[in-house]
Amino acid sequence: MARQTLGGTATVEGQGLHTGRQVSVVLRPAPAGTGLVFVRTDLEGAPRIPARVGEVLATERRTALGRPGVEVQTVEHLLAVLHALRIDDLEIALDGPELPIVDGAFTTWVRAVDRAGIVAHEGDPAVVRVATPFLVTEGDARYVVSPADRLRITATIEWDHPVIGRQTRLAEITPEGFRTELADARTFGFVHEVDALRSRGLLQGATSDMAVVLTATGIESGTLRWPDEFVRHKIGDVVGDLALLGARVEGHIMAERPSHQGNVALARGLARQAERRDPTALDISRIMQALPHRYPFLLVDRILEIEASKRITAIKNVTINEPFFQGHFPGHPIMPGVLIVEAMAQAGGMLLMDHFDDPESKVVYFMAIDGVKFRKPVLPGDQLRFELEMIQFRGRTCRMRGEAFVDGQVVCEAEMMARVVDR
Repeated sequence: MARQTLGGTATVEGQGLHTGRQVSVVLRPAPAGTGLVFVRTDLEGAPRIPARVGEVLATERRTALGRPGVEVQTVEHLLAVLHALRIDDLEIALDGPELPIVDGAFTTWVRAVDRAGIVAHEGDPAVVRVATPFLVTEGDARYVVSPADRLRITATIEWDHPVIGRQTRLAEITPEGFRTELADARTFGFVHEVDALRSRGLLQGATSDMAVVLTATGIESGTLRWPDEFVRHKIGDVVGDLALLGARVEGHIMAERPSHQGNVALARGLARQAERRDPTALDISRIMQALPHRYPFLLVDRILEIEASKRITAIKNVTINEPFFQGHFPGHPIMPGVLIVEAMAQAGGMLLMDHFDDPESKVVYFMAIDGVKFRKPVLPGDQLRFELEMIQFRGRTCRMRGEAFVDGQVVCEAEMMARVVDR
């Protein structure tokens, strides 16, 4: 398989469902290894927001990425199309905070991709392959994940409503299958929920032609495109949220009462437990070639992925045998926060080294660490997952933003400045 991008550009304009803002979106080709990246052209410096699970900002009634003031909302419909049609690299430039909802289905984005055309380019696509079965639960959502040679999703939803009831569907997520079986399925909502959601800042731009609107006994207007349109749309949402893995997925997902919050937890579970086929993965011997640290101060066990020298994912397995546990909170071992930051910095050092052809002759010094926050303690038996993004690179100096996760929960975050010097 080859990586894919678009052969040209395509524009979609419309109104955001939740913000009510008019927005113009331009889909444009991107170099191999870029991944899927949103670009807020209306903000100073045109900040970039990668479509990655570490960027998730909100999951209530939509998936939003970024941070307050630099965000992009309701990304799931476009991402579903890009994931299903196997678009690996793309820049999505928009002049507002939310993608247009159009009629609440996926079809508008399919047509935009078709107008631009799909082309192959260099490099192999990243693939997440489920190696062993596992379970993810989040609120009312439950996902049973098992190995498969392609992406299959079986979804079940249930509402005490005469038009919905209980619906189950199995979908093979192929480009053609998505086009014919899922793309026309619209999002849906209930009249009795509108006032409460608007009081929380949602649905500010909602109109009846943006979704299937349900009253207490039926549909407010129009007809369904399929009797099970509701579960078809939910499957599409799962596909869109899985795009936040930055990889194609091979596995069978049985989803019961899926939600955006649950889908994001599923993506994090897949990232932690599935096998990732990626030629950029580095084991400890390769890390030791690039970093000068050794036991007991080498705090990164494996580099899972380096994306276009812009983002890195690394892991540290925390065991009771770590020497710092002997004196740090004896009897109640907790990993020192400064060592969590140090481990994150070492992963960041590997990201910076990726810019140089001769990393063995270089060394990274960190010049500043800002905005450090510790969210929860890290204990023996935890696996730390570090995700860092380079936000500025000039000469030999860079700024990067990083987060550390345990079981999908953020335990630490920080911004760092580092410089490479000759060893």
